[in-house]
Amino acid sequence: MDRRAVLVGYDASPAAERALRWAVAEASLRGAPLCVCHAWSWPYPLRSRDQDALEIVRGMGALALEDGVRLAREAAPDLDVRPLLAKGTAAGALLDASAEAALVVIGARGAGGFDRLPLGSAAVHVPAHAARPVVVVPADEPAHAARRMVVGVDGSAASEAALRFALQEARLWDATLTLVCAWWDPAVLPGPDRLPFTDPDSVREQAQERFAASVTPLLADCPDVAVERRFVMERAQHVLAASARDAMLLVVGDRGIGSSPRTLLGAVARSVLHEAPVPVAVVHERDVDANA
Repeated sequence: MDRRAVLVGYDASPAAERALRWAVAEASLRGAPLCVCHAWSWPYPLRSRDQDALEIVRGMGALALEDGVRLAREAAPDLDVRPLLAKGTAAGALLDASAEAALVVIGARGAGGFDRLPLGSAAVHVPAHAARPVVVVPADEPAHAARRMVVGVDGSAASEAALRFALQEARLWDATLTLVCAWWDPAVLPGPDRLPFTDPDSVREQAQERFAASVTPLLADCPDVAVERRFVMERAQHVLAASARDAMLLVVGDRGIGSSPRTLLGAVARSVLHEAPVPVAVVHERDVDANA
C-alpha cells in the first residue's frame, strides 16, 4: 500500500471536520500518515506593515491547525498525524502540498462560506488543478450510507483512471462498486428534435459494447470486488448523483468524452460536485498512480 500521506485541509468549519474524519479513516485503512493542512493569510487587500498583527493572524491559524491535529489523534490514536501550517490561500497550500501526497481530501465549503453555498472556491480549484485524486466531502452527513461506491464510466482515459481508483477504494473499504455508464442519445428524442437517419437500438447496442469493452480488462484485475454494472439512457450528471444518493463515495473522471483538452473540469464533474449529497472523488487522466 502507498505510504505517502493522505492530505486533508482543515479550517474548523463543519465540512472540514467531516473531511477530517473521512481522511482519518482513509489514512488508517491505507496504513499511511495523515497530513493536516491549514492555510493562513492576511484577510485584507492591503498588506499590514505591523509584524505583530501578522503574528496574531498566524497564531490564530496555528490554533486552528492544533485543533484539527487533536481531533485526528483522538479519532485514531495510533495514526501518524503531521501538521502543516502554510501561508497563502487554502487552494494554493493544498495544491503545493499535494505533490508529495497520495490523495487530497477537502470539505465542500470552508469557514468563509454561507449555509446555502454548496461548494466553496477551494473545493472547485483543488479538484481542477491537482495531480492527485481529490475527495470533496459535503458538510451535511447523509441519513444513511450503504457500504457501496459508485463510479461513472464513459470509455475516456479519465474514466479509466477513475475506475482504477474506485476499484482500489472499494477493496480498501470492503465495499461493493456500482459502475454507471450513462449514455444520452439524440436519436431517442421524440418528434422534430430527433436526430435523423439513426437507429436508436443500434446506437444503444454499440454503446453497451463499448462500455463492456472498456471496463472488462480492469475488472479482471480486481476479481475480489463485487461489481454491479448499470447502463442507462440518461444524462450522466443527473443519473450519477441519483445513483450515489445512499453510497459512501462517488468517483468521476475530471473530464469525459467530448470535453476539450483545455477544460480543467468537465460538465459532469462540475455538476456532481454541486449536486451529489455524498463525498465525490475527482480523478485526473494525468494522475500517474491511477493509470499504473
